[in-house]
Amino acid sequence: MTQMILPSDANSVNTAFGGKVMEWIDVCAAIAAQRHCRQVVVTASMDDLHFHAPIKVGWNVTLHSRVIAVFRTSMEVGVTVTAENPLTGEKHLTTSALLTFVALTQDGKRVQVPPLKIETEEERAAVREAEQRRKERLSRKPTSFAWQKVIKPGAAG
Repeated sequence: MTQMILPSDANSVNTAFGGKVMEWIDVCAAIAAQRHCRQVVVTASMDDLHFHAPIKVGWNVTLHSRVIAVFRTSMEVGVTVTAENPLTGEKHLTTSALLTFVALTQDGKRVQVPPLKIETEEERAAVREAEQRRKERLSRKPTSFAWQKVIKPGAAG
């Protein structure tokens, strides 16, 4: 995916608004997940979202996504965002994220995801890392919501 950073995509310091970049990441990752399983997919989580560098208004961004690992009904998808100064051609990594998608049938039930074709040692290493991240994420699940109790509607801050 390629986008141009327009003034309507910018924050108060004239760089890309993080929420807009997150939206593009979610869409790009969803396309990769859907292409892999040919099912409806929904975002289950976004992890390891990092803003490495700002993106200036007028610059172009290219998003690349790839399914890194598949589980029974879910997939981990990685996305990188590279910014390009259109006047110089200079490019650099600005944002990266890992997302988990769940595949669903048309009536909203989870559906099994086809296996991922793994060919290289680099891909095998990425799958092993994804499996470890999933294990850690699932182990935190029963205890990762206490923070929500301290956020009170209407409280300043």
